[in-house]
Amino acid sequence: MTGKRPVIVQLPSPTGGRRVRVDGEILGLAHNVRDLVEFLRRAGLEIEPEEVGSSPLIDWRGMGPDRWEAETRT
Repeated sequence: MTGKRPVIVQLPSPTGGRRVRVDGEILGLAHNVRDLVEFLRRAGLEIEPEEVGSSPLIDWRGMGPDRWEAETRT
């Protein structure tokens, strides 16, 4: 990834998807890694899908890139 802009991926929303912010600006609601990579590309940050889980520039809130849906309570 080029640049050093802080990326925050929030916890999954109750309806699914995770809000993505760069420099405090909301880029959108990602429903998978592909969505996240596209949002970052549009913001001028290039990253490969296989790198999102290990990138030190992405702050995964609560859980990593394997969870995109809210936890269901029974």
